[in-house]
Amino acid sequence: MARKLRLLGLILLTLAIASVVSLYSYGRFAARVQGPPSHALSVAAGATVLDRGIAPLVEAQSRRTGLGLIADNLDAFAIRALTAQAAGRSLDLQYYIWHDDLTGQLLDRELLRAADRGVRVRLLLDDMNAHGKDSVLAALDQHPNIEVRMFNPSRSRAGVLGRGMEMLLRGVSLNRRMHNKAWIADGRIAVVGGRNIGDEYFDAATDTNFLDLDAALLGPAVQQTEVIFDAFWNSRSVIPLRALARADANALAGLRADVEKAQQSRRAHPYLKRVENAPGVRAFIEGRMPLHWTASARVHSDPPEKGEGNGGDAWLITRLVPAISGAQKKVWLISPYFVPGSEGVSWLRGLRRRGVEVGVLTNSLAATDVTAVHSGYAPYRVPLLREGVLLYELMPRGAPEDSSLFGSSGASLHTKAFVVDGTSGFVGSFNLDPRSVSLNTEMGVFFEDAGTAAELAQRYRDKTSPAHSYRLRLADGELRWDDGSVKPPQVWEHEPGVGLWRRGTVKVLEWLPIESQL
Repeated sequence: MARKLRLLGLILLTLAIASVVSLYSYGRFAARVQGPPSHALSVAAGATVLDRGIAPLVEAQSRRTGLGLIADNLDAFAIRALTAQAAGRSLDLQYYIWHDDLTGQLLDRELLRAADRGVRVRLLLDDMNAHGKDSVLAALDQHPNIEVRMFNPSRSRAGVLGRGMEMLLRGVSLNRRMHNKAWIADGRIAVVGGRNIGDEYFDAATDTNFLDLDAALLGPAVQQTEVIFDAFWNSRSVIPLRALARADANALAGLRADVEKAQQSRRAHPYLKRVENAPGVRAFIEGRMPLHWTASARVHSDPPEKGEGNGGDAWLITRLVPAISGAQKKVWLISPYFVPGSEGVSWLRGLRRRGVEVGVLTNSLAATDVTAVHSGYAPYRVPLLREGVLLYELMPRGAPEDSSLFGSSGASLHTKAFVVDGTSGFVGSFNLDPRSVSLNTEMGVFFEDAGTAAELAQRYRDKTSPAHSYRLRLADGELRWDDGSVKPPQVWEHEPGVGLWRRGTVKVLEWLPIESQL
């Protein structure tokens, strides 16, 4: 036994030394290949289409922020495509995920076309989901007007073994990810919120599409978003892709051929036609996009130093908690991944004991795309219900009108938002879970505006209605799910819509000490 313990101790010591060496070596490498600093380009009075269209609107509103919620997935794709088409100066794009699928390729095409016109394109992506896409990203990076940088990337780019070893040795560091989402065109319009780039965010997936929410911003909030982008782009946690991977000499030409083929494909044609005819798109083109103008809207983000575990006083949670805790009447929370922990339960208990109504909309087990997160949420349902918190879980099916062009009627919640007292709220990337609090960098727009709050509250009411969500309650201390979408209404005594195997998986995961990672 003593011999085995010595052997185990030797292995652990070796791993510890190797980890320290790996972290030191990576730090030296990252400092050596740091990209040159660059910053948002200055806006001009009428130099671009977006300058001419947006500047008069902002000036007429005494430089207040214009804010429009984008719930429709087709509108969400269209506003990105249209602003890329209209851009004449710059596109600054920051995302956690950029899929190489139909909508990802269609937006790749718009980036290339903009860059061909002389637009400067800066694309900042988290590295966790970029592996396997290096060839596409490196091909984009070959364009003289496009630069791609990666947040907290692994140095090993090829092979599962090499990356696995780096994950083992740099696990604590690599566990910190950039979850921010921002699309900024010409410094005139910004889109922030919950959506990444991929088919499931834009109603183009064939199985399940996300119910998500973005905010389109004009005015001062756009400059705030640019400041956040520049801070990340120039941070120590970000490395130019060209220092990590290089594409073949003909990669850019090959990418051009691929995106043109995607744009001409049988799948793309009906999708683009439907996007073109979407009412929200037409309103935007004609300058009738519904906007709420307010002097009390501000974009906030975790600092990029959070990627190194630093800057805790400026983390987004320090703004989010006071914004919710100030509620006097009601707080409605929307979070697809809701893991409140014991501290969160205590916090919400405090609100309830002051007489504040607290409602939470999250995913049911059947609707979630991350089973492990549901295992972190499940143990807190009974304590929350005992405190009088209203819990709603989204059903895995959308309403008939929510069916996508390609036949998908599956629904999964991806919106991250809250509304307080019907007067203020937040839309962004922040989930109410430990990962958003402590590990990922997050961002979003805080606002005080009755019109925007009313619109967000209506979305909450729609999605918590019996047609879309189960309402949870306790019966003799046991969980029950009320399903009002069927006639007669049904009461479930276990997680609805899933089999014994998946329910058992959640139970097993509940025993594991993984909550801090969820």
